[in-house]
Amino acid sequence: MAQSLDALVKQGDAEQDAVDLGDGIFMSRNIANSYLVTTADGDVLINTGTDFEANTIKARFARVSATPLRAITFTQGHPDHVGGWDLFNTAGVETIAQANHPDVREYWRGLHPFYARRIMALWGAFMDVDALAMQLPPDPVLTTSFIDSHAFELGGRKFELYSTPGGETTDALVVWMPEHRTVFIGNLMGPFFGHVPNLYTLRGDKIRSAMSFLHSLDRVLALAPETLINGHDVVRGADEIRQTMTRVRDATAYLRDATIDGMNAGRDLWTLMREITLPPELALPQVHGKVPWIVRAIWEEHVGWFRYESTTELYATPPSAVWQDIVELAGGTGPLIDRAHGHLEQGRALEALHLTDIVLAHSPEEPAALRVRQRALGRVLEDSGRENFSEVQWLEQAIKAAATEDSNEA
Repeated sequence: MAQSLDALVKQGDAEQDAVDLGDGIFMSRNIANSYLVTTADGDVLINTGTDFEANTIKARFARVSATPLRAITFTQGHPDHVGGWDLFNTAGVETIAQANHPDVREYWRGLHPFYARRIMALWGAFMDVDALAMQLPPDPVLTTSFIDSHAFELGGRKFELYSTPGGETTDALVVWMPEHRTVFIGNLMGPFFGHVPNLYTLRGDKIRSAMSFLHSLDRVLALAPETLINGHDVVRGADEIRQTMTRVRDATAYLRDATIDGMNAGRDLWTLMREITLPPELALPQVHGKVPWIVRAIWEEHVGWFRYESTTELYATPPSAVWQDIVELAGGTGPLIDRAHGHLEQGRALEALHLTDIVLAHSPEEPAALRVRQRALGRVLEDSGRENFSEVQWLEQAIKAAATEDSNEA
């Protein structure tokens, strides 16, 4: 069974030293790991962690290297990669990023209150960070930026940076050390190596392009790395790296082709989400990404939000605007609760949830509706196999929210 995401991002919680990966490379385990590459003329830092981890990261690396820091780069512009920059930014340190970095930081900064609420709603059950304390550190000030590639040499070691916009952000990059055939890919393939990509995150972010992801994987594959270091771990062996990356690339291409074929055949989004699956030879774990969400991300990447299902999609009156009418026409909430219960008994938990949405919008504390809702959510959770971390987190939070006094006592 794959490691859970919460266990992965908490690996650096305990008091510990930086991990020696060989070849003068050291790793600090964080929410997203930081890596220090040492050279005779100074060090290169790849990712600075969050602002609240930065002091710990700096102390860990200080115990393994006394040479000054000369350069900082980021494999992507998310807060867990760039948040600690201000602590490491001293005189003489070069900060290098892909040219889209300021744009990525701008929308994250602009949407900070929105993202903070969603992060706490989705992952607050395992995060120890108070939403009110999620203050924004200073954004990195770049001394060097590049569009496609950038190379430099320090202390006799060569560093080549390549843009990989198919990662989690459009400023994503990989760092290639050709003499050692080592590549740092950050979260290009997500936190887990060899899983389906996370082309959409429940936390919310810009949809990630499937085609850009494929091109980015091809770019790394062309390097033929013998050591691959992602945002959380190290993979060694050219054959394993090539085979795993090829499988992920082929699985993603399969999902993209199947989705586009279905769209061209006139099939609706919901049918494609239900029916498209990976064939056995391309099956991959879905701990972070999930196949139906990839299908929807590919659909919406190409054609956006208007699905041609209803004229009302174009206007600011949602289906919930007539839920009160449905309750009245049904003769009250009772018949709707009964029908929801019937759906649940027949194995249609999602249909039951649709009906409880209507009832609870009318009567938020209706115990019978809450009981049906809690059972339906539990059924969806069990049917999911509890594999996808974000899905499990969302459903468990929803189950708690639907709990009534008598259901807690049961």
